[in-house]
Amino acid sequence: MDEMPNTLDFVKAMSDADRLRIIGVLAQHPAAIKQIASELEMTFRDVFNHLSYLEFAGAVRKTDDLYILDAKALESLSKNQFGDERETYVPAPDLDEKSRKVLAAHLNSDGTIKQIPLQSAKLRVILNYLVAAFTPGVDYTEKEVNTIIKRFHEDTAGLRRDLVDAGLLARKSDGSKYWRPS
Repeated sequence: MDEMPNTLDFVKAMSDADRLRIIGVLAQHPAAIKQIASELEMTFRDVFNHLSYLEFAGAVRKTDDLYILDAKALESLSKNQFGDERETYVPAPDLDEKSRKVLAAHLNSDGTIKQIPLQSAKLRVILNYLVAAFTPGVDYTEKEVNTIIKRFHEDTAGLRRDLVDAGLLARKSDGSKYWRPS
């Protein structure tokens, strides 16, 4: 890995339930994609995508066709990401100036949401930022959605409702399943 992922990349890598399940398998033994897919009853494509992200984040490494949990790198990465020195949040340079200003004003230096804006245009910018933590095509339980949102702000119910109302997250009518539309 040539470039150290930022805090948001690390949090995203560790906040997905399927990625954590994959880490659980790799904590027990090195495994190939097909083996992980079989053990976890996931599609090959989903496992491939999750492993690619985990590899980018430094949690796993690939040797021949086997993926191996890199516990030392993971520990080091955790210490680097959550140690005493904190990165200052800087909005992505490809965002328009208005979005950059909204994010700078409403996010803490660690990327968590400092204040939820009341104005709908500003709220939409925050929701677009928040929905990036969800992988398109992956189904989430309400508890998993709340866990991801809680990494950014305590108001999980309000932000979850806002994400659904904005069409950034979809849900079954009974609330048993959430997903990010493609």
